[in-house]
Amino acid sequence: MPNLTFTVEGVEPLPFAAIPMLAFRLRITNTSLDEPVRSIALRCQIVIDAARRPYTDDERWNLQDLFGEPDRWGRTLRPLLWTHVNVSVPAFEDVQVTPLGVPCTFDFNVAATKYFHGVDDSDVPLTIQFSGTVFYTSSGCLQTQPVAWNQESRFPLPASVWKQMMDIYYPNSAWLRLQRDVFDRLSQYKLSHGLATYEDALAKLLSARAAQ
Repeated sequence: MPNLTFTVEGVEPLPFAAIPMLAFRLRITNTSLDEPVRSIALRCQIVIDAARRPYTDDERWNLQDLFGEPDRWGRTLRPLLWTHVNVSVPAFEDVQVTPLGVPCTFDFNVAATKYFHGVDDSDVPLTIQFSGTVFYTSSGCLQTQPVAWNQESRFPLPASVWKQMMDIYYPNSAWLRLQRDVFDRLSQYKLSHGLATYEDALAKLLSARAAQ
């Protein structure tokens, strides 16, 4: 059976995709050279290991929505599931470097978005856990085996790369999803005050609140 190891070597924003995307470089090594891999139907679970990095006071303030008051973080700071990704790996014998495209969202109702937006530009520790099916040739016959359950790779993702990607797709912007009735109320406020944009409406509301 192929003896496989998985290592994430790097990451960069993927421009011009339909949605914001990060492209990870995944190196797969097979040390059983007499049993070449024909393909892998690979599944990846990506987890943010939030407890494996320190936090500044500003970051602790920004992340209270996720983890609560900082004095509770000893109980609440837990790994965050980011996403699941599937990829088809082509045939190889010893080493294959394959792109792993990870779609991202700027929806601030998603925990991962809140996390990346709330931290500074230093590294975010990730654990990528692998599963799936390996198709390989042994003694001239096509065989299958599952990816070993304990296969994973740790990778420090610079938060600056995530923010650079969002700046490519949404320059100087952020997305905020509202319930429809709240959006309708905001629309009525904008129209009744003769405001040109929703940003103007929100700015006027915030200014009025601050003046109270």
